[in-house]
Amino acid sequence: MRLAGKSALITGSARGIGRAFAEAYAREGATVAIADINIEAARATAVEIGAAAYAVELDVTDQTSIDAAVRSVEEKTDGLDILINNAALFDAAPIVEIPRAGYERLFSVNVAGTLFMLQAAARSMIRRGKGGRIINMASQAGRRGEPLVAVYCATKAAVISITQSAGLDLIKHRINVNAIAPGVVDGEHWDGVDALFAKYENRPRGEKKKLVGEGVPYGRMGRAEDLTGMAVFLASSEAEYIVAQTYNVDGGQWMS
Repeated sequence: MRLAGKSALITGSARGIGRAFAEAYAREGATVAIADINIEAARATAVEIGAAAYAVELDVTDQTSIDAAVRSVEEKTDGLDILINNAALFDAAPIVEIPRAGYERLFSVNVAGTLFMLQAAARSMIRRGKGGRIINMASQAGRRGEPLVAVYCATKAAVISITQSAGLDLIKHRINVNAIAPGVVDGEHWDGVDALFAKYENRPRGEKKKLVGEGVPYGRMGRAEDLTGMAVFLASSEAEYIVAQTYNVDGGQWMS
């Protein structure tokens, strides 16, 4: 029960990695806002997790929605202790085929969504005066470029940079800002990822996913549950002295 009595908001948590975080936080004693643009899915997830979870509608590209989500947490609980910036989009295309609309969509969610959600949470934490924890979701893609994934890589590199700057700025308020950089994580989203690589690399469906899994030093793709330990740790009192860091949880794919 390392998070007993804490109040968390996790963006994009109706499914996938975000849901795994919410389940882990509930097990550790936290009250969790399942914040998602798909409010019906968020409600269903909250019901399945149990009394510790509740649904909040959130569009991270809309400032009014961001502010309303934070207010909902403040009204539901004693105040916001933990934010996980998990909501994100993926896309792939050769450099000469990247559409401006696609570029703007990814940056709107992955970068602006992260920054302004972080900002709203930090303002709430500062007003409350009890500090807090903010965890951003980066990626191994933010550590390097990839031929077909220029925009996504750039957004995750920006998340790492924002984590560093925000961490240094907010620690004076006892708000610890850190990030997690997963590698390749299996899940329903990988069907779409695999389809994009099949298209641009002229591969049969499923081949890219198989090769990617085989290329992980650990021997398989990650699972959402592989990331929950780090998410709990960074939100706990054990991480009090950790500031502005991005931790790789990727089966050995990247060494900082």
